[in-house]
Amino acid sequence: MKSVLAAYFFLWPGHAFAQEVNKEQAAVVEVGIAPSRNFKDSRSSAGPTVAVEVSPIEHWLELEAGVTPSFSRYSTEWATDLLFKKPWTLSRKVEFMAGVGPEWVHTRESGVTTNSVGGEAVLDFMFWPGHRHRLGWYLEPGYEYNFGRGHERSIGVAIGLLIGVNKR
Repeated sequence: MKSVLAAYFFLWPGHAFAQEVNKEQAAVVEVGIAPSRNFKDSRSSAGPTVAVEVSPIEHWLELEAGVTPSFSRYSTEWATDLLFKKPWTLSRKVEFMAGVGPEWVHTRESGVTTNSVGGEAVLDFMFWPGHRHRLGWYLEPGYEYNFGRGHERSIGVAIGLLIGVNKR
């Protein structure tokens, strides 16, 4: 049922509001914190996150490239991702995006370094207090599946500040 609903929103977006065009904005920078929990061994980790988002196809596609270092008691993990998101404007001050994409994970645990590839799915809620979308905040719950290292799965949420970057 969830896949049918997701396909409906991606294939027939006319029933939801399309994202408003902001001709002044070249990109959006996201700066925040991203705690997560691993399903395999219930380990928690957290770290800062930084991403840049651009709109190559207005109303249809947002690309987000980001990096998140996560620190836990026994390991350090650097995750770099590229997400493909479908945007919807819910109101002048609230945007919603659903996205998926690949992820590269570099982990150092107990003196052993590993690299692996994974996939990520997110729901991105963006809140803009001003009508020009210069500063705002976001909430981005997500699910990650790592194809290496025992096929680890984790959930997390990123929360932080949005900074609109204007075109010159």
